[in-house]
Order: sequence, then C-alpha cells, then structure tokens
Amino acid sequence: MSHSEARPLNVSIVGAGIGGLAAAVSLRRRGHRVRVFESSQIKTEIGAGVGLQPNALRVLHQFGYSRENLKPKDFDGLVNFDAESGDGIEIPWFHSTPSQEIHSVMCHRSDFHDELKRLAIGEGEGPPAKLHLDSKVLACDPEAGTITLANGEIIEADLVIGADGIHSVVRTSILGKVVKATATGWSCIRCLFDSSRLSEIDELAWLRGGLSAPRVVTLKGGPFLSFFIYPVRNETLINFVGFHEDPKQDTPEWTPTVTKEEILTKYHEFHPKFLRILDLPTVTPILRWQLRAMPLLPTWIRGRAALLGDAAHATLPLLGQGAAMAIEEAGTLGCLLPLGTTPDEVPARLEAYQALRKERGELVNTESVAQASPEMRGRYIRCGWLFPLSPSWVLKILARELQTKLMQYDVFKVAQEYHDVHIGGGIKV
Repeated sequence: MSHSEARPLNVSIVGAGIGGLAAAVSLRRRGHRVRVFESSQIKTEIGAGVGLQPNALRVLHQFGYSRENLKPKDFDGLVNFDAESGDGIEIPWFHSTPSQEIHSVMCHRSDFHDELKRLAIGEGEGPPAKLHLDSKVLACDPEAGTITLANGEIIEADLVIGADGIHSVVRTSILGKVVKATATGWSCIRCLFDSSRLSEIDELAWLRGGLSAPRVVTLKGGPFLSFFIYPVRNETLINFVGFHEDPKQDTPEWTPTVTKEEILTKYHEFHPKFLRILDLPTVTPILRWQLRAMPLLPTWIRGRAALLGDAAHATLPLLGQGAAMAIEEAGTLGCLLPLGTTPDEVPARLEAYQALRKERGELVNTESVAQASPEMRGRYIRCGWLFPLSPSWVLKILARELQTKLMQYDVFKVAQEYHDVHIGGGIKV
C-alpha cells in the first residue's frame, strides 16, 4: 500500500501520564489518529524529580523533544555517601565520557510531562493527538478494541493501549481478573526544597561541586535507609527522596504525610551534615508514598489491547528506569505499527511488542526490587563499602553488565531488526 493510500489506525490510549503521552507521541508520528482518555479533570504530575538515562533520551531525541523545556541538569553517575561516617565517593557511569553525546539528565516531572504533552497534542509530525480529560474508563473489551467511559459512551478503536498505571482497568480486562501490585515493605518520603539558601549552610557543601550527579546517602548495615537527592528546574529546586522500611503500610496508623521532625527521628543514625538539608525551606508538602510492585504478569496483550509502563511492570524506583521503560515501550509501538498497518494486523504486531518488551520490563521490575535487599544493595553502581565481603572486581562486573544492558539499549535498532526479520518490509524510524 502506498503512503498516500494508507489508512491510519484509530488508537485509544487510557491514561495521560508519562507512558500514555509518550505512546501518543510515537503513534501520531506514524500518522495514526490517537485519542488519550484521562480520568482526572486536570492532569498534572506530582511535584518531584525524574531521572532520564541515555536509553530513554535516545527515544526522546527521535521524538524531537526540546532539552531546554526540561530545564535539566546532566548527571554522569552517582556520588555515594556512607550515612554514618559521612565519607563519600564519586562513581561515574562505566560508559560516561566527557565527549559523550547523550548524558543522563535530572528534571522536574511536571516539566517532562508538559514537554510530552506538547509533542503529543501540539504542532509536529502526524495528526495531533486529542486529549480527553475527565474521561474515566470503566471497562475495556480487548478483542473488540473498545473502551467504555463512565458516562456510558463506548469508544471503538483498532488499538487500545493501557497506560493507566498501577490500578489499571485495561490490565484487568486483558487478564480477565484483578491483579494488584503488592506491598514491598518500603515507602519513600518526597518533597522539593528551595535551593536559594544552599550556599549559606556550610554543612551542605556535600551537595555542591564535584561530579554532576545525584547524591545517594545509604546506611551500610541494618534496615534499608537512604536519601536520594538532586537538583531540578535549572537547579532552583532540590528533589529529595528518603527511602525507608515501612511494615505499617496496611495499618490505620499509616499516614501519607510526614513532618521534618519525623524524618529526623527516622534517620537519626545519619551524620548531622546530611540532616541539615531539612533546614532548607520546602516548596511542596512532605509526602510519603507506599512503594508497591507488580507481580510478573502472564501476558501484557490480548486481542487489540496492550499494557505499557506501570500498568505492566510497576516497581521500585531504585534503578531510575521506570519512566524509561514506558518511553522505550512507546518507541517500540511506533516502530512495529507504521502507517499502512491494517486493523487485522494489529494483534500480530502486539505479539511482536510483547516479544520485544516483556522480558526487559520484567528485568527492571525484579532488579529494582532486589536493589533494596542487603545482598544486592548497590549492585547497579559498584560501591565496595556497601558490600564489605565481596571482592571489588565482582561488583564492577555486575555493575558494568547491568549498566550496559539498561543504558546502552537502542530501542529503534532492536525493533527495526525484529521487524525486518519477523515481519518484513523495512521500516524507517
């Protein structure tokens, strides 16, 4: 079929978060007619940061994103601190070099979300996606390719993408039963600090200078306690995340907010210089988020419907790859569903999508959860004092292998090779 004769697919995407908008960008660029259905009246992202590593940025570059709109800060590794002694060590990524074209970046989630929305519904290649807010989806028929809205309207499509997160309706429809994310026993405390007073507090010098990288402060032994801190929005804000074990998630005493005093009590074993960050003024409430993870699912697809992002593989944020997996999956869909794909071909193309994506998504799921265990803590970054009984060369091999597998992945190259071998008729990204 010639390009001029090709009929675009009608695509329904459930969820207008990072994964849903990324899928909208990818599929509109292929010339398809995309509609995104979001349950909230005003879709915004939580006031927190997000890290984007090279595997995600390769896809965003292909999407034509504007780096300036992210107001980012490059990062080329991590700076790891012993929470008790205060000692730190710079740990560059194995593949990071001064001449590297694609750096990892840190940015505000809302800035990233706004940029994806611009790419999805603004000017650009392909017909702009249509965003439907206050459009809660109650059900999906994967075989028919329909979704049912809360107002009773039934939307027909050639393809349905479930990017509706941890409480996914589309997942229930694909699996034929409810599968919930399970409690991990950990929670994280999140807020944003105003960085304008940072230079006034001498004890916070550990946040300034040196390797451009997040600061990770971890307690060596005992319970899992860690700070993860980095600047966002052109370094005017500091993103703060505190991880801790939390066995009370399902009790009436659990609360979604905490005070600075509670943080001081929870992390009392940390060196005083790390706790001085609490002297900075907050610009958001201090929220506590339960960390839950999806069990590995038997399938991500059925008929004309597929899962993407947290709906398929929600996990802990300890590898910083959650958003990247959703972005990679969006890029893969665009490669497998070029203009000219017929509605009858959609189920087979989703089989290819699952073949390309499920194993990788599950790898990030399981490895992220493993990072919190005493045996695996720090594997991703090769820091010897986190593993006093392990030879350093073992740590470096493990870290190099995992970093390579995640950050050097080229979603378009992999998808094109699969398309050429299993589907035929080379595609152009």
